[in-house]
Amino acid sequence: MTSSDISASAVSADRPGLARGLFPRGRSVRRETRRRVPWALWVPASIAVLFLLLPLVGLLARTPWSGLGQLITQADVRQALLLSLRTATIATGLSLVFGIPLAWLLARTRFPGRSLLRALVTLPMVLPPVVGGVALLLALGRRGLLGEWLSHWFGFTLPFTTTGVVVAQTFVAMPFLIVSVEGALNSSDRRYEDASATLGASPWTTFHRITVPLIAPSVAAGAALCWARALGEFGATITFAGNFPGTTQTMPLAVYLALENDPDAAIALSLILLTVCVAVLIALRARWVPGARRALRGRGGVEPAAAASGEIL
Repeated sequence: MTSSDISASAVSADRPGLARGLFPRGRSVRRETRRRVPWALWVPASIAVLFLLLPLVGLLARTPWSGLGQLITQADVRQALLLSLRTATIATGLSLVFGIPLAWLLARTRFPGRSLLRALVTLPMVLPPVVGGVALLLALGRRGLLGEWLSHWFGFTLPFTTTGVVVAQTFVAMPFLIVSVEGALNSSDRRYEDASATLGASPWTTFHRITVPLIAPSVAAGAALCWARALGEFGATITFAGNFPGTTQTMPLAVYLALENDPDAAIALSLILLTVCVAVLIALRARWVPGARRALRGRGGVEPAAAASGEIL
């Protein structure tokens, strides 16, 4: 019991009416806090909104709406869009399969060099994408550390292929998922996992029946962020996979190529990519996150936010 709980109990025992006045219910406090936003926060927040939205307004204002329909029906545009959607989805799936276990290890285990490993895992988030592409070439290229053996033993090469696009996107996007999931694991209430282990559940059962529902909203948010980052990847893709229409030319590469020859086409392509990203992110937030919360409640779990606020106690 915290000091605030002790104080509240003492006041309740002495003067119940005063206790209700000093310690209102949580929802009332939250509504009152929202109404009393300091004016000093509105100014920088408004500037931030203008700074983030002004480029989008400029894009919409300069879009050649009359030729947009004709541009969308072009074969190379459809190829680039479908390739981007396909590779970004595969990269997100790979990030989920391999990133969630890694995030669990970083959050739940202790081993020598864990801090260094965490720093190295998140390095692609701050590493220039072109540098990441060069690193991928040196590791997985035809003369790379591993790529040379893959080519020699199996005749398999990754650079300048569609698979290379997926590899580049996964390299730059997976850390975003790992950071989101690890943060959720560190902040989640471990009492439910401890109770599951005490009742005799195996570690795997505890993981997929207790841990995953607890962090499901964060996994969905991390997956959405990972997908959006993979969809917009440019530097590592063009360095490691090249820019070949129909094979490795994703939408960002098509925008870059069109910007040199036809600025109006580049603007229209940018609008298409922006529309797809916004639509997918809205769909993820509207369906996946509430769905994860409903699944959590259906399995008897409690949302981490509720546990942290003491609403379940």
